Amino acid sequence: LHSTERSCLLRELHRFESIAIAQEKLEVAPPSPGQLKHVFFHNALPFVGFGFLDNAIMIAAGTQIELSIGVVLGISTMAGNLAGYVEALASRLGLSIPDLTPKQADMWQTRLSAHLGKAIGVTVGCILGMFPLLFFGDEEEKLEEKK
Repeated sequence: LHSTERSCLLRELHRFESIAIAQEKLEVAPPSPGQLKHVFFHNALPFVGFGFLDNAIMIAAGTQIELSIGVVLGISTMAGNLAGYVEALASRLGLSIPDLTPKQADMWQTRLSAHLGKAIGVTVGCILGMFPLLFFGDEEEKLEEKK
């Protein structure tokens, strides 16, 4: 991080910590259903993109990647990490962070909503990412027809 980014991050961490300390003394209401939906979608959408890209790329080019680059570098096709790129893109597209207090962000309801969003998001993304399979014909049937 650049020095300006580090100072901005440090300032936000101090603000977050001061809010958390102040709220330790207060009883905080659990997140509303609307906030939980926001947490769910905030976590689900990047994982839909990740699952889609990961599955589509691995189906379309996985074998070639494995046989060429993977052998040379000694890595498998699962070595790449698309999640960071997809989350950054989602952030640039305006997917805002849910407005929760630090105590609300640490509640079980919020964590459950976030984890469900990630799990369902990556599942939907992987299913959508299987579209390249529509373009692959059955090679064995073609070989039998030629014989």
